[in-house]
Amino acid sequence: MLYYLVKKLSYAFITLLGVITVIFFLFTVLPGDPARMMLDQNEDPEQLAKVRAKYGFDKPVFTQYGYYLNDLSILSFHSKDSTNYTSLATGKYNALTLFSIKNTTVVLKYPYLRESFQKTGKPVTEVIKETLPNTIVLSICAITIAFVLGIFLGIVSAQVRDSWLDKTIQIVSTFGMSVPSFFSAILFAWLFGYVLHKYTHLSMTGSLYAMDDFGEEITIQWKNIILPAVVLGIRPLAVVIQLMRNSLLEVYNQEYIRTARAKGLSKFRIIKNHALKNALNPVVTAISGWFASMLAGAVFVEYIFGWNGLGKEIVDALNTLDLPIIMGTVLIIATLFVTINILVDFIYAWLDPKIKLE
Repeated sequence: MLYYLVKKLSYAFITLLGVITVIFFLFTVLPGDPARMMLDQNEDPEQLAKVRAKYGFDKPVFTQYGYYLNDLSILSFHSKDSTNYTSLATGKYNALTLFSIKNTTVVLKYPYLRESFQKTGKPVTEVIKETLPNTIVLSICAITIAFVLGIFLGIVSAQVRDSWLDKTIQIVSTFGMSVPSFFSAILFAWLFGYVLHKYTHLSMTGSLYAMDDFGEEITIQWKNIILPAVVLGIRPLAVVIQLMRNSLLEVYNQEYIRTARAKGLSKFRIIKNHALKNALNPVVTAISGWFASMLAGAVFVEYIFGWNGLGKEIVDALNTLDLPIIMGTVLIIATLFVTINILVDFIYAWLDPKIKLE
């Protein structure tokens, strides 16, 4: 088990290093001067020179890459007499000094994702802390809808195989799988938030938290999560229905199921005690992949519904070319994706003892 965990963590480290390298060089070669972006197109040569020196924009590309890795590493090296952003002498980023070698200090710190170009130097970590929880809540609600409803409809579809109900469920799920999320979001917002508003009392836009008219009290608006969660859950719901039906039909042909039937067990007990657990493997695979991709794929849904999450923040950052926020959010999403995939491997072993971790 320990060997497997170390191997998985090594693969995760290599994957994340690749992601870091790609996003750094991808955004480094983009046209435009980062210093000018930070100064909002200020043409003052003296100010531009100071910003380039402070953030290392005047250094060669590979030197900037080294600075970026140093920022992201929890164990990093900083010059005592440095005047640029690599100096943590002020303790601004809660660095813990370990030891010093000549003019270089080795510190232990949280990964530093740098500061926003457009939000007056606001740390990217603060921006992510404000928006990521909203995206996680939305994703959990959407995947819960897809998982629970998908398993139920998949079981029903398998039980009434080739009937009109089975065919209806298959047609609807295929249609739901093929419709793009942004189109579903626009349709649901218009239909349930505008046309049927007096019946549903749902809004076309809105986030999880709302402030009262006096700006004093913040309340949770649970109704605002209904439409974006349903829209975000439509496509994984369709996938879960198809996978659950096919997997269950395959399990029904196994010998131990026939033995259970021969013993006179009811259909409910056969599904609950024997078939369901073994049929869940492909469903767990799909759900894990969809949950991780939801954190990135919620971009259009969040933007259309005005949901203050990570996806909407990415769109706003792209509109203003706020590169640190774009790079930081992509890295966080990649980290979550890798973490979820590692956890899923352990879930496989719990669901099916035949799967050996080694």
